[in-house]
Amino acid sequence: MFAVLRRDGVPMGVPIERWVVTRYPKGRHWTHKELSAISSAWKGDIISDGDGLSGEVRCSADGSVSIAFRYGFKWEGKKRWFYAGAWPSVEMAEIRARRNQARDEVAQGINPNDRKTASRIERQRAIEETIRQAAQERIDSQTVQDLFDTWIVDGVARKDKNAELRRLFAKDVLPVIGNIELRRLSDKDIRSLLRKQMKRGVTRQAVIVFHDIRQMLAWAEKRQPWRRLLAGGNPADLVDIDKLLPADYEEERDRILSPAEIRELDRIFKRMEEDWLNAPDRRATSRPFAKKSQIALWLCLSTICRIGELLMARWEHVDLDAGIWFIPRENVKGQRGKKKEHFVFLSDFSKRQFQALHDLTGENPWCFPARNRRGEDTHVCLKSISKQVGDRQIQFKSRSRPLKGRAFDNALVLAGGANGAWTPHDLRRTGATMMQGLGVSLDVIDRCQNHLLPGRVRRVYLRHDYEAEKTEAWRLLGAKLDSILLDGNAALAERP
Repeated sequence: MFAVLRRDGVPMGVPIERWVVTRYPKGRHWTHKELSAISSAWKGDIISDGDGLSGEVRCSADGSVSIAFRYGFKWEGKKRWFYAGAWPSVEMAEIRARRNQARDEVAQGINPNDRKTASRIERQRAIEETIRQAAQERIDSQTVQDLFDTWIVDGVARKDKNAELRRLFAKDVLPVIGNIELRRLSDKDIRSLLRKQMKRGVTRQAVIVFHDIRQMLAWAEKRQPWRRLLAGGNPADLVDIDKLLPADYEEERDRILSPAEIRELDRIFKRMEEDWLNAPDRRATSRPFAKKSQIALWLCLSTICRIGELLMARWEHVDLDAGIWFIPRENVKGQRGKKKEHFVFLSDFSKRQFQALHDLTGENPWCFPARNRRGEDTHVCLKSISKQVGDRQIQFKSRSRPLKGRAFDNALVLAGGANGAWTPHDLRRTGATMMQGLGVSLDVIDRCQNHLLPGRVRRVYLRHDYEAEKTEAWRLLGAKLDSILLDGNAALAERP
């Protein structure tokens, strides 16, 4: 029985959109020319290439024709299809080769689709492994610079927001060992770095750098990925800093100024000012030591405060009428959580210094004002006074020429240099030693210096504020300084 066909060849009663037309080549297989001649009118038609390979004609929005070929095979009693590629993206020779491979696999009892899936998974795993290896290589090649960049943000928080730490590493550490891979960093590299610093004469700075490097590496040892890169241990632990230090190096300074040196310092300040005022040509005369800096030194000596605490002082914290200088907790040196605010009860000597300073800077909120690079008012650099004092004792430095914009002489060398260089911090030690000589107890001196008392129990339970005792201690020190300087001025007046 034959179906009744319409003019277009489709059986009567069958919707055109559900009828699939299968087309065959003129020869055994479709040629490139024949495929290229297929138009969009064949959309949805099936073309047979023989041996189970057939393709569906597809059309894109721009009218271009492609043919998706698949190979049909029986698997576990059901018809299965293996996608062999789309012409013209894939050449027919390749499509037929894929069909042949799939046919051979079926003959061997292998589902070509399963093999294809397995191959895709293997390729994906290979890609993932390549990515993993590349990521591991990036981790393995992490440098000291990479560690520092992480540590400075997540591993350390100092009072100056790590500014000095950044400066120190940028100047002396990272240019030398920054590019070394962390896993290859050795104790030899660290020793070489420290020796270069000591050769420059900055031994104390080298010691500071060593402790900072060891702290950074100790932090890294406890955290991934750095921990794995330091599998051989912390190389800084293999460096014995004591064997690198010069024989005459002193870790703890014990320099104090004698009464004669204190008088000499006062005379130096006055002589420099007189020489400057009377100089016929000031261009050929050294500038006097800045008045504000002189006052800072006398305050360090008479209050036994730290120079940094003094240079951060604000006038709102200085009560000249009551004779009290308040140092807020954030300005105090010490470990986080253990710092405490401090009250300095000013002697007459200290009040005169603050009054003289107020005459110079009282209109500014800061006792020692400066402007930062953005033009904002702030306090002077905390190292400024120490640098000024050091620049006037050049015989103890290893510099061959002055630093830009800095003094370069020995105007502040005391006792002919017999007792060595002195620093602003030595004045704090000098004042404390003078208090001891005046009969002030060690407990009171510790509290005048705002030292953290030993023992948690003592700090918690012994709450006496020692205000009267501290006031008397500072009064005695101020009176002693007045006596020392008065004797010096009297001796000068008696000279013919």
